Amino acid sequence: MAFIYDEPSRTFGEYLLVPNLTTKECVPSNVDLTAPLVRFKPDGSEPNPKLSPLTINVPVTSAMMQSVSGAELAIALARVGGICFVFCSQPIEEQVAMVRQVKNYKAGFVVSNSNLKPEASLADVLALTERTGHSTVAITENGAPDGKFLGIITSRDYRLGYTSLDTPVSEMMTPFRSIHCGQVGIDLRGANDLIWKHKLNCLPVIDAQQHLAYLVFRKDHDAHQEHPLENVDNEKRLIVGAAINSRDYKERVPALMDAGADILCIDSSDGYSEWQRDTIEFVKSRYAGRGFVGAGNVVDREGFLYLVEAGADFVKVGIGGGSICITREQKGIGRGQASSVIEVARARDEYFQKTGVYVPICSDGGISQDYHMTLALAMGADFVMVGRYFARFDEAPGRKVRINNQFMKEYWGEGSNRARNWQRYDHGDEPGKKKGTMEFEEGVDSYVPYAGKLKDNLEVTLAKVRSTMCNCGALNLRQLMTRARLSLASAVSIHEGGVHDVVLKDVRGTPGEV
Repeated sequence: MAFIYDEPSRTFGEYLLVPNLTTKECVPSNVDLTAPLVRFKPDGSEPNPKLSPLTINVPVTSAMMQSVSGAELAIALARVGGICFVFCSQPIEEQVAMVRQVKNYKAGFVVSNSNLKPEASLADVLALTERTGHSTVAITENGAPDGKFLGIITSRDYRLGYTSLDTPVSEMMTPFRSIHCGQVGIDLRGANDLIWKHKLNCLPVIDAQQHLAYLVFRKDHDAHQEHPLENVDNEKRLIVGAAINSRDYKERVPALMDAGADILCIDSSDGYSEWQRDTIEFVKSRYAGRGFVGAGNVVDREGFLYLVEAGADFVKVGIGGGSICITREQKGIGRGQASSVIEVARARDEYFQKTGVYVPICSDGGISQDYHMTLALAMGADFVMVGRYFARFDEAPGRKVRINNQFMKEYWGEGSNRARNWQRYDHGDEPGKKKGTMEFEEGVDSYVPYAGKLKDNLEVTLAKVRSTMCNCGALNLRQLMTRARLSLASAVSIHEGGVHDVVLKDVRGTPGEV
């Protein structure tokens, strides 16, 4: 007969954290939320996340969904310390364009991708700025990003409706002789010093032959001061991930790597499969040393070990726990998210003790309250992946609509007929089955209450996480995993923890009160 687990399948809502001693140093400003994103081999017995080749400054990632992870949300999330995995249920060239948009958004030293020759016209300038969204265009002798630098043109150099569209760039641009430049080899601090000294908005960096190497923007320095936790690479470009599937990975992966994706992740409802192993092995063999790839999803020890031994850099945990996922209803497949995370975290720690290699795990799904994030981290997840949470924000791709006098955002699952992400649920080529089709839904099309800007909301959520960690006597995520104490909560105790036995005031329209 089938194997039957003795313990029931538990969810985050069934647990509460028990406070530990809060020392005087345990204040939210001292809490470090750095999390490892990919596998690493620590020097000692304790896995320090900062030894991971790729880290995130806050342990939050966005779900690989059409209604969540577009370029705009990827930029916003990276700027506050997390990472977005751009969805793959779209043509390869469109996903590549999103990844490039994130990588080109901002940086310390930017390789210019808005360039023209001096013979170009104002019409060419307007077409280029419309396509790239950049207001600064570098003028080089051959129109290449590393060509001989001749000048710069910005919106201050022409008047729309007054300057003729046929006007050559050479007549409008600020010429090289009038521009302050930095030399190749200058560091970011030195570049910013020149920007402030000469009151510049943009500093071109050139080599000894006057060839353009980089542009450094004043606004990037200002933006960094406002976003101290932003995730950037060695070139100060925002970090971004990209989803892939186990069907067209041989074409999709090279395109995404060329576009600058920092990490990949296989998008599948059930990751315990030979297709995932093939995909991981392709990435690892083709991009050894720099091709980071996460895999999943799994819910137990066996699934975790299978993917880790295949070479996965992190493993996603959770099946059927998402708010728009109906996999459990349709197929009876899945497990309570808390039970899944606890078992996989134990397997991860056993694997670390045995091999010395630490493989991060990501809790994906089952989070309906902010404190569930802290519970997932306490149970052993290195970071969490959320969809509904981010779908509520301005930066998410879904439309904002008004329903019953309340603003809502569209939110649909990858297994819904709207997304039709058949690669995520496909079981391979089967006789008699039409390729590229879904036989039944595993997700729904829905709305979520509109919540405003990502940064404003995530800062509140992370404030709760930091405060709770202090209650547990933990100043970093590893301490939370090892020191946290959890208790199962009865239905009555859960009721007791909410508002009860009172009549709430409706203060929304009360004049003279705050």
